Amino acid sequence: MTEDTEYPHAEVETEVPTDVPVGHEVIQSYLKTIDGSPGVYRMLDRESRVLYVGKARNLRARVSNYARPSGHSARIARMISMTASMMFLTTRTETEALLLEQNLIKQLKPKFNVLLRDDKSFPNILVTQEHDYPQIKKHRGAKKEKGNYYGPFASAGAVNRTLNQLQRVFLLRDCSNSTFESRTRPCLQYQIKRCSAPCVGKITPAEYTQTVRDAENFLIGKNADIQARLATEMNTASEEMEFERAAALRDRIKALTQVQTAQGINPKGVSEADVIALHMDSGQACVQVFFIRANQNWGNHDYYPRVGADVDAAEVLEAFVGQFYDTREPPPQLILSNTLENPDLMADALTGKLGRKVEILVPKRGEKAELIDGALRNARESLARKMAESASQIRLLKGVAEAFDLPEPPNRIEVYDNSHIQGTNAVGGMIVAGPDGFMKNQYRKFNIKGTDLTPGDDFGMMKEVLGRRFKRLIKEDPYRTKGMWPDLLLIDGGAGQVSAVREIMTEYGVGDIAMVGVAKGVDRDAGKEEFYRTGKRPFALRHNDPVLYFIQRMRDEVHRFAIGTHRAKRAKANMANPLDEIAGVGAARKRALLAHFGSAKAVARANLADLKAVDGVSEALAQKVYDHFQDS
Repeated sequence: MTEDTEYPHAEVETEVPTDVPVGHEVIQSYLKTIDGSPGVYRMLDRESRVLYVGKARNLRARVSNYARPSGHSARIARMISMTASMMFLTTRTETEALLLEQNLIKQLKPKFNVLLRDDKSFPNILVTQEHDYPQIKKHRGAKKEKGNYYGPFASAGAVNRTLNQLQRVFLLRDCSNSTFESRTRPCLQYQIKRCSAPCVGKITPAEYTQTVRDAENFLIGKNADIQARLATEMNTASEEMEFERAAALRDRIKALTQVQTAQGINPKGVSEADVIALHMDSGQACVQVFFIRANQNWGNHDYYPRVGADVDAAEVLEAFVGQFYDTREPPPQLILSNTLENPDLMADALTGKLGRKVEILVPKRGEKAELIDGALRNARESLARKMAESASQIRLLKGVAEAFDLPEPPNRIEVYDNSHIQGTNAVGGMIVAGPDGFMKNQYRKFNIKGTDLTPGDDFGMMKEVLGRRFKRLIKEDPYRTKGMWPDLLLIDGGAGQVSAVREIMTEYGVGDIAMVGVAKGVDRDAGKEEFYRTGKRPFALRHNDPVLYFIQRMRDEVHRFAIGTHRAKRAKANMANPLDEIAGVGAARKRALLAHFGSAKAVARANLADLKAVDGVSEALAQKVYDHFQDS
C-alpha cells in the first residue's frame, strides 16, 4: 500500500447531528482531492458509522458515479442519501484493493455491503511428526504444531468419520503422547482392532511408519496403490505360511473397500476444489460450499450472507469468495454456479495467497456441472428451510414483545444463568437469541472471580456477571451502534435475582433495557413458569402458548451451556496436578517423581534428600520442588 489518506468526517456524538450535510453533493466535494489511483473507499453517515466499503481501479471515476443525483438502484440511492463523509486508502494495484476491501468489510460490517456472517474455522486432520510413532488427530485453528495437515473438512462430524475410517484401516494411534508413554499393556482400541498398539511394541517402528505413509496416501487419494500393495503383501504372507499376518492384511483390505464404498459423491475428474453454489430468493441468499479433496467429498457447509433486495448474484458471490478466503487457504480450483464481477482479479488475488495458480470455473456441462447442480439443489432446499424457520422465529419474537410489553420485537435477547456446586467452580453463562435463532458465536462464559462472595450466593454471582457484561459493552460500544446491546435480558430466577440485576443496571446507567426474571412455578414444573419484572406483579403465560415454549427453550439452552461450562471447569480442576505448577518439571520428570513416590501428595511430603534420590532429578530441581511445597 502506498498511501493512507483520511479525509475529515463527522465527529461521533451521543445525539445525531442534523446540521451535517449528506448526499451526492457531499460526495461531489471529494472529487477535487482524489485522483485515478486504485484503492478502497468508505462511506460514513452523520455518526461516523461506516455504511459501505468498496474498491476501485480508479477512485475518482468510481466516486464520480456516486456523485450523480440520479440513476441509482434503491439501495445505492438510500446509501448516498445517508453519506455525510468519505475516507480513502490508495493501493499499488487493484488486487491489493480487492484484498483490503474484503478485510475491511469483515472488520467493520458495513450496513450496505454483502456480509458473510458465519466465519468459523474448519477442522483438519493432523498427522504429527515429533514422535517415533506419529499420532493422528483432529485439529482446529492455527497450524502451529509440527506435522502434516489434511483438510479442510466441513464439520467435526466429517473429520470424526474419516478418523474412524483411518483407524479401522491403518490402525494408527490417536492417544496423546503422555498416555502413550504411560501404557504398560494394550488399551481397548487394540482389542477392537482400531490400533496396532505401538505403545507396547506390538508393531515395529518401520511397520508403523509404513502404515502412516499409507494413511497419508489415502488422504491424498492414492487408494488404488495402497490396495494393490496390501494385496501383494497378503499373498506373500500366505505363501510363507504367515497366516495370522495374512488374515490381518485381508481385514485391512476389506475395511478399505468398505470405506471406498461408503463414501458419498467422489468425482473422478476433480482432485482438489471447492464447489460453491448460490441461490437467492426474496432478498435472501444461501451459499453452499462442498469441499473436494483427494477426489473425495469431505463434507459441505451452508452460509446465509446478508444481502439487499437489489443485489445481483455476481456481487454476492464475489463478496462471499473474497471474505471466505480472507483467512483461509484456497484450493487450486473454485467451481462456481455464477460468474464473479471481476473473476480475473479474484483469481490473481487467490493465486497470490496460495502461492500457485488458482482457477475459477463456471462449468456448463460435464462432471463439474453435475457437482454444481447438486450444490445448487442443497442451497435451494437449505434456503427454503431457513426462510420457514425465520418466519416462525419472527412470529415468536413478536409474541415475546406482546407478552412483556416491549415497544417492538427484540432483535437480540440475552439469557443468563449460573452453575456451581455449593459455590465451587462457579461459572456464569450467557446465550443469545434473535431473528435467526440461537447465535452460538455470541455465547459467553464468565468464571466467577469475586473473592468476597459467600459460597452459593446466586444473587452476588449474577451481579458480578451482569456487571462485567455491561462494563465491557460500555467500553466496546458506548453509543450502541454496533448491534452488541441486548433489547431484552432474561434472567434465570425470581424476584431476588431481578432485584440484584436491577441494582447493577442502575449503577451502570442501562436501566432502559427490558429485563425479565424467569422462575420455576409450583413444584418447579415446566409450564408453570412465572415471570418477574421490576415494579410489576408476577404473571404466567397460557400453558400451551408458543411463546412460553420459546422461553423454555432459551432457558434450557442457557442452563445446558452453563452446566457444560461448569463441568468442564470442574473436570479441569480435578485433573490438575500440583507438579504442573513448578517451572522446570516437565512430563518426563513428573513421571519420574510420580513413579518414585506414587502420588503428588507423597511428593509434597517428601524431604529434600528423598527428592534428590529420584532418577533424572538434579539437586537444583529437587530444591525447587521442595521449596515450592514448603512455601505452599
